[in-house]
Amino acid sequence: MTEQSRADSLAQLRARINQFVAERDWEQFHTPKNLAMAMIVEAAEVVEHFQWDTPQESIALSEERKTEIGYELADTMVYLLRIAEVCGIDLIAAANAKIDLNAKKYPVEKARGSNAKYTAYQDQ
Repeated sequence: MTEQSRADSLAQLRARINQFVAERDWEQFHTPKNLAMAMIVEAAEVVEHFQWDTPQESIALSEERKTEIGYELADTMVYLLRIAEVCGIDLIAAANAKIDLNAKKYPVEKARGSNAKYTAYQDQ
C-alpha cells in the first residue's frame, strides 16, 4: 500500500466516522474529555484480552481472538480519530513529528536492542 493510498484510506475512514456521528446527532456528546475517556475504556478492553496470557499465548492468537481484539482496537481507533477531529489535530503530521522527536531521544547507536528509557543513557 502506498503512502498516498494509506492517507486516502484514513481520510475515507474519518469521513465515514464523521457521517456516522452526524447522522445520529452525537457531536453534542463528543467533547475531547468524553472522547478521551471512551478511548481509554476501549483500550482497557484490548488489555483485558491479554490480561492473564503468557507472552507466548499473547502471540499465538486464534482467528476468533484476533477478530475480538480487532473490534476493540477499531473502537479505540475510532475514538482516537474523533478526538483528533474535534481538536483539529492532523494525526499523520503529529505522529511524524513525534517519531522525529523520538529519533533524537533514542539514537540508534544507544537504543538498538535496549528497552531502557532514554533518560538511562541521556548523559552518556
